[in-house]
Amino acid sequence: MGCHKRIDKAFVRAVRLPLAGYSRYVIISDCHRGEGGANDNFLRNQHLYYAALEHYFRRGFFYLELGDGEELWENRSQERIETCHEDVYCMFRQFERNHRILRLYGNHNMELKSTLAEAAILENREGGKDIYMLHGHQADFFNSVCWKLSRFLVRYLWKPLERFGVNDPTSAARNYKKLEKYERCLESWTQENQVYLAAGHSHRPRLPEGGGRYLNAGSCVHPRSITAIEIESMRMTLVKWVMATHHDMTLYVAREVISGPVPVT
Repeated sequence: MGCHKRIDKAFVRAVRLPLAGYSRYVIISDCHRGEGGANDNFLRNQHLYYAALEHYFRRGFFYLELGDGEELWENRSQERIETCHEDVYCMFRQFERNHRILRLYGNHNMELKSTLAEAAILENREGGKDIYMLHGHQADFFNSVCWKLSRFLVRYLWKPLERFGVNDPTSAARNYKKLEKYERCLESWTQENQVYLAAGHSHRPRLPEGGGRYLNAGSCVHPRSITAIEIESMRMTLVKWVMATHHDMTLYVAREVISGPVPVT
């Protein structure tokens, strides 16, 4: 089965949500929340993430997480992850009580596929294109069809070597050739289907301003920032959350625009 067919299959049972002028959505991907140990890459940005989450909750945004929220290849216990990052999951429950959250699964939390969705579609009520959303591992043969082998290699080979600075060559985020192939697949799928496609997986944020329809929310494990795509008033904006400094040298969490706003047409 080719990458286009795997993507098509993911959308057969997609969750459908309305997209209109009143809609406020924030798309975040690849948090890779761990158990708080040396391999928990989410730890360094957890303060940025929680500040962003509070901002979006207060402003009435609907939270969309495009997979790999939990790092269940390097870790085995979802319960320990939730205990370590209890503040995040408490905030999730607040979003749930307000019916403003949808979490998808990715290859690194595939074990949660019975409780999370695989794909979602924002159905455009204003006459423009719909926005299709999934994690994106469907375009990556080794991390979709062969995900159990990939998990084995990450858990028992690349996790120990990561402590010595050795990168995982099977990861689209760390292998440039895989990343190019992955992005070509997603871009060609959008051209074939004439809709927007928002994904994660590659950790490379993307919001074309010249008419392209492949979007990427990036990740929450960048060295000093997290990225997100905001949709508000039928416009999309790629933003990052970083630490900044006031004139008196006090620190604060800042929201910076990377690209956009771009109209949803």
